[in-house]
Amino acid sequence: MSAENLQWYVVQARTNAEKSVAKDLKSRVAQQELEHLFGEILVPAEEVVDLKDGQKRTSERKFFPGYVLVQIATDTSSGLPKIANEAWHLVKSTNKVTGFIGGTADRPLPITNAEADRILMRLKRSEEAPVFKSEFAKGQEIRITEGPFNDFHGVIEEVDTNKGTLRVSVLIFGRATPVDIGVNQVEALR
Repeated sequence: MSAENLQWYVVQARTNAEKSVAKDLKSRVAQQELEHLFGEILVPAEEVVDLKDGQKRTSERKFFPGYVLVQIATDTSSGLPKIANEAWHLVKSTNKVTGFIGGTADRPLPITNAEADRILMRLKRSEEAPVFKSEFAKGQEIRITEGPFNDFHGVIEEVDTNKGTLRVSVLIFGRATPVDIGVNQVEALR
């Protein structure tokens, strides 16, 4: 089997053990010299920036808690995808792995290329720009705490979690005017 036969499989791991399973799998593949049967081993996650009370906190959020994506060389000559016994045994005997998702216990099935592409694109987008998590919502009343509109009150019209900004409608000279402002420059009115 060669690199062009690599397909993505979903391996179920114990909750909160995804990273250690991925690390163990990589280590065991190298130890047993089975690199020719494996490609990438990923724990799909994104960086989340939480802005609360003016403080910026970064954390990681897994796309699929309890799962690890593993690229495994697959033989499709018989019509049904089949992985080598060595690869199957290596994955199944890894500590904190509970099994494969899809197919049967002894003959797992890979996810489709479309599913894999969707996950990989989401991973790529999250690497390019972190996701902002905000405590603010559309229609909420806020007070601006920084910048040229300091102490103005307004209503949130839009929350942009990709940029960490809010579009706020504030009254300027008696007219409602939309203003784009960072989520760390406002506070919620109680």
